[in-house]
Amino acid sequence: MLRSLALFLVMGLSGCGLLPDRTEDQEDWSANKFYSEAKDKLNDGSYPAAIKLYESLESRYPYGRIAQQAQLEIAYAHYKNEEPASAIAAADRFIKLHPNHQHVDYAYYIKGLANFNDSWGMISFLMKGPLKQDMSERDPKASYESFEIFKELVTRFPESKYAMDARQRMAYLLNALAMGEIHVARYYMKRKAYIAAANRAQNAVKEYPRTPATEEALYIMIRAYEALEMYDLRDDAERVMRINFPDSIFLAELPEVGGKAWWQFWKN
Repeated sequence: MLRSLALFLVMGLSGCGLLPDRTEDQEDWSANKFYSEAKDKLNDGSYPAAIKLYESLESRYPYGRIAQQAQLEIAYAHYKNEEPASAIAAADRFIKLHPNHQHVDYAYYIKGLANFNDSWGMISFLMKGPLKQDMSERDPKASYESFEIFKELVTRFPESKYAMDARQRMAYLLNALAMGEIHVARYYMKRKAYIAAANRAQNAVKEYPRTPATEEALYIMIRAYEALEMYDLRDDAERVMRINFPDSIFLAELPEVGGKAWWQFWKN
């Protein structure tokens, strides 16, 4: 009875991870063995275990093609394990050590993904509809850094198989950065800080001229300049808006009544 109870406790504790996992002795493992085991763990989603095996591989066999591949794949393992800082560090290390490697474009891609942000950033990029996360409300620094990394990827490796996805993410990031300016401009408008609102909207138009945010940015500029009685600037902004966005929903809020522009109407 006691032996059965002891055996049950040992099995239970081992299953709970309280006792060390007795794995095969790695002393005699070859580089190929380390790599295949790490790859299996990676494919199974056991990212911490894969990372440890890749680290052991590089420690035991620091030179050669397999070690280089391990250095590259460990960056991906950190990324999948939601460790963006470690993924970026590993990718940077690979780029520094092997700048002419045939797969160095992948290192740039992983670095860009990690900066694109954690799993929420990637999920938001892939999701559609009301569940889609608004990245324009995130810290713009991470978005900007991610954009610059993807830009370097597509500039240096335009034929890379990761280039198309990188370009799509760049467009998405530009829109997010532009809408970040709009969020701030809206806030200033609500606070009646019209100069600040106009400046942020103008920055969105200047820095991100071909993004959807341009339409609302021009509208905010019109409203802000009107409130400031800066009519020449207001007229210029409205002229640009009517030329570039003739069907804009915002134009409905800028009606012409009796041949008068909207600001003349409200001014009597």
